[in-house]
Amino acid sequence: MTEHTGTIPFTYGSETFHTWDLAPLPAPARRNRTASPVVFYDQIGIGASAHPTGRPAHPGFWSMELFMDELDNLLARLGVHDDFDLLGHSWGCMLAVQYASNRHPEGMRHLVLADGSPSMEATLKEHELHGTTDSQEYQDAVMVFYKKHVCNMDPWPKELPQSFEAMEEDPTVYSTMIGPSDIHIVGTLRTWSCVDQLHNSPCPTLLVNSPMDEAQDVNFVPMFEKISRVKWVQFVGSTHLAFYEEPERYFAEISSFLREE
Repeated sequence: MTEHTGTIPFTYGSETFHTWDLAPLPAPARRNRTASPVVFYDQIGIGASAHPTGRPAHPGFWSMELFMDELDNLLARLGVHDDFDLLGHSWGCMLAVQYASNRHPEGMRHLVLADGSPSMEATLKEHELHGTTDSQEYQDAVMVFYKKHVCNMDPWPKELPQSFEAMEEDPTVYSTMIGPSDIHIVGTLRTWSCVDQLHNSPCPTLLVNSPMDEAQDVNFVPMFEKISRVKWVQFVGSTHLAFYEEPERYFAEISSFLREE
């Protein structure tokens, strides 16, 4: 790591989605190289990281502060806290924008906010669902939503079902912070917002989403209006996972942005 600068800790995805979900990244990334290595990590309670037991009864344990502290620890351990780029997707976007606007790290050079939101209020207004969440009809409706607004590929890349299976094996973090699904948010993040802090974000920022994304435009308007140095790119052929659906353009856009001074 010492030979490179600008390492990206990739704070990925919904709270229990393993980095299997990002298996297609290396090949397109090699074709659109930056000078920097890319670091993916599973957060606590996710994938290959530790899964603390007995925490569901203590929702206060699973907090933004916990995951921001974890990111600080990672940056320090890698020795890149004074020179790094940060990309967050979905939940990772929420964490990244909170981290940038709340802790405004001096070493952050670029920020990429993909397919997420700075506030659950906007998400709830778009996606609140009323129904019996443990019914088969509800689960079928959720899958229809996912196929339209999360991944439009048929069949899905094999890594995506693997991520859902991993989440089902240990739903602790997701169910505590989100709830039964992305469209019925009743967890601890329900009232979360960092909109009032967005102006504190310290570096050039790229916003990424798609017209059919579950992270709809209403989620991005506050970030576009309040972050001082910001660019917004949309992928019209994609939904929530443009790195699967339009990988060549996705990584070309990311690489181009990260090369900017």
